[in-house]
Amino acid sequence: MHRLLAVLLTAALAAALALPAMAAPESADARLARVTQTVKDVLALDTEAFTDFYGDVSEQELGTVWSLRWSGDGVSLNVEALDDGTVVGLWRSDGEAIYRPNAGGGLPTLPKRDGAAAKVAAEAFLARVLDAKTESVVLGEPAGGGRIGGDSLYFSGRILLNGLPSPLNYSVTVRGGDNEVTSFHRDAPANSFLGSIPSASPAVSRDAAAEALKGTLKLELVYVSDENDASRAVLRYVPKEQETRWVDAQTGALVSPSDELFFSGSTNDADTPAAAESAKLARGLTQAELAGVEKLEGVLDSAALDALVRQESAYGLDGCAVASADYRLVKGDAGKEDTVLCTLRYAAPREEDGFAAGHTFTVDARTGAVQSLYSNGRWDKERASAVSAAAAQQAAEAFLARFTPHAGEFALYGSDDRTGDGAPFYGFTFARRVNGCFFPENACAIQIDRMTGAVAGVSLAYDEKIAFDGTAGVVSEAAALDAWMGTYDVTLAYRALPKELSADVPAEAKLIDLGYTRFRTLFLSYGLEREAWVPGIDAKTGKPVETARDAGEIAYSDVAGHWAAAEIGALAAYGVGYAGDSFRPDKPLTQWELVALLASVRGLRLDPENASREERDNAYGVVYDMGALTRAQRSDDAALTRGALVRCLLDAAGFGAVARLRGIFTCSYADRADIPAADLGYAALAQGLGLAANERFDGGAAASRAAAAVMLYRLMTREG
Repeated sequence: MHRLLAVLLTAALAAALALPAMAAPESADARLARVTQTVKDVLALDTEAFTDFYGDVSEQELGTVWSLRWSGDGVSLNVEALDDGTVVGLWRSDGEAIYRPNAGGGLPTLPKRDGAAAKVAAEAFLARVLDAKTESVVLGEPAGGGRIGGDSLYFSGRILLNGLPSPLNYSVTVRGGDNEVTSFHRDAPANSFLGSIPSASPAVSRDAAAEALKGTLKLELVYVSDENDASRAVLRYVPKEQETRWVDAQTGALVSPSDELFFSGSTNDADTPAAAESAKLARGLTQAELAGVEKLEGVLDSAALDALVRQESAYGLDGCAVASADYRLVKGDAGKEDTVLCTLRYAAPREEDGFAAGHTFTVDARTGAVQSLYSNGRWDKERASAVSAAAAQQAAEAFLARFTPHAGEFALYGSDDRTGDGAPFYGFTFARRVNGCFFPENACAIQIDRMTGAVAGVSLAYDEKIAFDGTAGVVSEAAALDAWMGTYDVTLAYRALPKELSADVPAEAKLIDLGYTRFRTLFLSYGLEREAWVPGIDAKTGKPVETARDAGEIAYSDVAGHWAAAEIGALAAYGVGYAGDSFRPDKPLTQWELVALLASVRGLRLDPENASREERDNAYGVVYDMGALTRAQRSDDAALTRGALVRCLLDAAGFGAVARLRGIFTCSYADRADIPAADLGYAALAQGLGLAANERFDGGAAASRAAAAVMLYRLMTREG
């Protein structure tokens, strides 16, 4: 659908830049010259330092997009613009690496960024490229400020049209060193939406829209796992699956945005959900590992497992053969036996057009018990179902009764009859039901082939140890719905809505020629929006359920007013620190606690008091890679002295080889005479780098968590 025309800038372009616009029809080089000059004016570009330039033009559905490229002496600039000169993209490179880790070490320096200055730069740039008559943005706090590994700050969000939110997005990247905009992208109405921008004045009031939108909301009372106690289930009102609805701001009519298919096309079997699941097969064990697994007591070979699977005739495996068998060992939790699973892949004979159905079972390799089944089938909108939905449900219910001894606790929770879109299977979900309420986390999903009636998909989740809260004191559904509605803002905004195309309108006729039957338009409407995700309404309190703080945030409750609070907080802003809400700054430092702190530099943040053995091993692996410790030096509970802390940090930063040189260092600590010769280089470097800036080195004194944080911060903010 795109026609690409490459246009090289020649002497004709240089001459054309100085000439008035040519009369229609405008030649390609003249168009390039005009767009180039407009872009240079908009961005106030000085391009004298560039030695090469060329432009590409892409004729797209709704208009033309130019790509202008300047380069020379290791620097480049690429700008994308519409035919009227509207800048929609920019990428700048000066050939310098944004981030260079400390040579030979595992500790980077914290990037130097000024969020306020970057925001000013972004605002100034956006003022140049946005249409001041209709477009504006409200910049929030930049992203990237808490990321180690780069010095850039990122701004992104929605472009406001006539002061209202719109589906148009923008992003701006500002380099920290000089606050230069290095990348920019935006959606523009002219090449994104058919037609003009509608009036921003609604005829329908917000209150009337809110009442209509509230009527579209539906809740159901279900059990969910208690976030604070995994062995307990509590009652909660949660939203039923429902399509988004908007209120037309001019007519008050409820509108569904779900029908957004613009371009028709066929569905490839390889793109279907079932085929995707079938493609998720793990590689399994190597031959050597497989040989070891098959020696485990009770593990059956693939032929025996195949025979056990075929005992269930509902799978419809006649004519199918085992194509592969992959075994894998699943380690059991503490006190539980390891499990060996086998993935059996079955293939059916290919049909005349080359299609072949496939079935993938995961089974217990000792018992043959089926854990799950995924199948891929033919998607065909023209094919009528040979099995009715009612018959398919009966088949699913009969299979459920044989598949799990807990079938009596399950009831039909939902069904998916998507035969109209060509789906090969009916889908049924049976959920556990307790006290008249469903517990969707314990469910059995079953798929039935709509042509053969065979079971094509199975998955089961069930936990016998769950304790269920009682139903006494549950608030009414009406009260819950009021609380649920209160979590939303009724927002007037421009939104995208498809429009049926007419061959009588030239611009639309072009789209019809390209294969479209409908296309996006801007539409003024009211809708329900909220900033934070809300999982539901607590059935006992009637209040919205609060979600946990974002896992990327660190907020300690015990460092305010501490002498190391500034350094601990500065590290936390980059994700460096401990998981949980306490730092315990005055606690004597152990080797494991230092390892946990250093591992967070690489993104592995843990709670030292609650980390599993596997998490500890992973963290030590990270620190070995940094060079702070060797495997032979591991001693999790060893108390660290200030001298040992300095050695670990400087080794991690790549200074160890220098620090271990003898006879070349001196320092001015008052206790210099007490510093062992092997530590003198470390002490001198610590003083020179400002790590241990006291009058005394005190290498034998106990180190604290606060001391570790302060020294790490000083090392990561060092110059050079």
